Amino acid sequence: MRVVQFREKNGPLELVERDIPKPGMGTVRIKVEACGICHSDVFVKEGAFPEMTYPRVPGHEVAGVIDAVGDRVEGWTVGQRVGVGWYGGHCGHCDSCRRGDFITCSFPKIPGITFDGGYAEYMIAPAQALAMIPNELSAVEAAPLMCAGITTFNALRNSGARASDLVCILGLGGLGHLATQFAAKMGYNPVVIARGKDKEPLAKKLGARHYIDSTSQDCAAELQKLGGAKVILSTVTNGKAMTPLIGGLAVNGKLLVVGIGKEPLEVSSLAIISKRNTIEGWPCGTAADSQDTLEFCSMTGVRSMNHIYPLEKASEGFDLMMSGKAKFRVVLKMH
Repeated sequence: MRVVQFREKNGPLELVERDIPKPGMGTVRIKVEACGICHSDVFVKEGAFPEMTYPRVPGHEVAGVIDAVGDRVEGWTVGQRVGVGWYGGHCGHCDSCRRGDFITCSFPKIPGITFDGGYAEYMIAPAQALAMIPNELSAVEAAPLMCAGITTFNALRNSGARASDLVCILGLGGLGHLATQFAAKMGYNPVVIARGKDKEPLAKKLGARHYIDSTSQDCAAELQKLGGAKVILSTVTNGKAMTPLIGGLAVNGKLLVVGIGKEPLEVSSLAIISKRNTIEGWPCGTAADSQDTLEFCSMTGVRSMNHIYPLEKASEGFDLMMSGKAKFRVVLKMH
């Protein structure tokens, strides 16, 4: 089989051939049909996790078909269409796991980090990491939902916002264009903040009722004119872009952060005390949450907008993602 791997830390992506692996106890083999290229894949390149070993195949937005099942796997059979996301399993013995909070496991299994991921024609995955893909979604449509999709969907549905609440989406890129669709389909009153007036038509097409151009408008003031945001979902990675928006929150409003950046988020204590505002982060979710995301998209028509590359051009796709020039998601299609 063909795989694309990092042979070493900070090395280039390379296309190589390997033997097709066999599933062990509690795992399945997936014939990969599509795999998203996510910004978090840079963690693999940089060796950001202490347990990283090389060579390593990245990829945690996987869609494919089970083609072999290991021992002691129940509920999954050959031929089923499945996806695997950032959640690749949990240890079962840490405090979070004992309390059933598997996504905050202290010893998580992560595709592409603790085991080889989906930049490959086949991969092995724990059965506990699998989500079933509805027939209405193609593999290319499903793959980005396994990280970008579940992250924004799960954050919004757990945000505390209710139908008709003003919900602001900061950013209209790979995460934001999905979050905008989710906010509209969930019955919120969506407002999108992005750079430039040229993005307004797309924001409105995706379901936004309001649009704010961060390059020419006072975003916090504009949000207050609309009554203040119950939730601001930040999909961007720039801490300086988030800070001014806290002034646009309603009483008991929440800044919900899902975009991972290196810059710190700075905030005045008065800004959050005066209106009982909160700042909260949200990780993606478990395989069950991924399946909920897939089913919601299947039912409502939410779809990712993608740049598609063949496996042999994974390096080009990765570079496009890292350049910041990808408008939405980058997806590898195997055949």
